Amino acid sequence: MTEKTALTPATHTTPPATFSHGVQKGNILQVAGQVGFLPAVAGQPPTPAGPTLREQTLQTFANVKAILEEGGASWDDVMMMRVYLTDVDHFAEMNALYDQYFEEQDLKAPPAARTTVYVGLPKGLLIEIDALAVLG
Repeated sequence: MTEKTALTPATHTTPPATFSHGVQKGNILQVAGQVGFLPAVAGQPPTPAGPTLREQTLQTFANVKAILEEGGASWDDVMMMRVYLTDVDHFAEMNALYDQYFEEQDLKAPPAARTTVYVGLPKGLLIEIDALAVLG
C-alpha cells in the first residue's frame, strides 16, 4: 500500500488549519487551493502579491507550481485545474492571463479546467487555484 505524503514547499507558510498544501499518494498529486500570497517570511503573516488580479494570478500559478515541483511533477502532469474567482467581471482578464502563462510553459497538452465565481476568499484575495496531477 502506498503512503500518503504531505507537501509543503519552503516558500509556503504553514496552513492555517489542519490540511496540507499538497498531498501525494503513488502517482497522484493533489494541490490544495492556492492563493496569491508571496513566499513566506518567518515571523510575518502571509502577504498578497498585490491588489490586482494580474499580480495575484501570477503568484498563484507560482505557488501551485512550487507544490507540483515539491512532488516531482510539472504542469504537463496536471490533468485538472479549478480556478475560483471572487468577481464575475474578472473572467476575461483571468482567461487572458491563463492563456499567456500556459503558452509560455510550452505544454504538450493543456489540462482540463473549470472556472467558477466563489465569494468566500479572505478579504483582498481575488483568485484561488487547485490542481490534480498524475505523475509518470
